[in-house]
Amino acid sequence: MQRTIAYRGFEIQVELTPAADEDTFDVTFQIKGATNLEVLGARGGRIWLRNGPFTERWAYLVAEIAGKAAIDVLLGPVD
Repeated sequence: MQRTIAYRGFEIQVELTPAADEDTFDVTFQIKGATNLEVLGARGGRIWLRNGPFTERWAYLVAEIAGKAAIDVLLGPVD
């Protein structure tokens, strides 16, 4: 399952993969949409989130927060 979240000119692409436990998922995210993305992950690749698996709702929430935090680190605070 995939979802794309727009944030500050970037796209955070979230992908869920079913885990061994019923109704839980492992989650990755990838940031796309601007120049100089090499600083985010291995050449802009997918980043696995730790401490899972998560329920579907938590997986999307944690990935969105992680993606937004990475973009905020890159661009600085929102004015």
